[in-house]
Amino acid sequence: MYQFDISAGSKADLYRDLHAALDALTADEPDGIANMANAAALVWQYLPDLNWAGFYRVIGDELVLGPFQGKAACIRIAMGKGVCGTAAATGSTQVVEDVHAFPGHIACDAASRSELVVPIVRDGAVIAVLDLDSPEPARFDAEDAAGCEVLAALLAGRIG
Repeated sequence: MYQFDISAGSKADLYRDLHAALDALTADEPDGIANMANAAALVWQYLPDLNWAGFYRVIGDELVLGPFQGKAACIRIAMGKGVCGTAAATGSTQVVEDVHAFPGHIACDAASRSELVVPIVRDGAVIAVLDLDSPEPARFDAEDAAGCEVLAALLAGRIG
């Protein structure tokens, strides 16, 4: 059984502790799907105000649903489509305060109001994205993006 001491203090403390916990969970596990599953569960458990946390994997020229926590989700997303496809195609983190204002947003859950998508890059190529949705508008900020980018960097060598 895993038990982690995750800070209830500042966001910086929270992401530092999440990184340490994720490192401990994935350090010795060679299976990428298992590591994504544990990462999704960890983020879901400790980041407040989420209604979805998970991964889309790059398979060919599209994103395919990976491990997640939350309601059933879209299974396939074309590169460049929606927030996840945009993050994957551009290789840049997407912080969306209002998903309804994002051109081409794909609504898998009508309750989602804001979204954070971080590409996971290995050897210069996007191999997956970490996708977080919230029912709260403007839930995510630059500090969340930076914290999740550190998590994504850790996972880059442990999910494929």
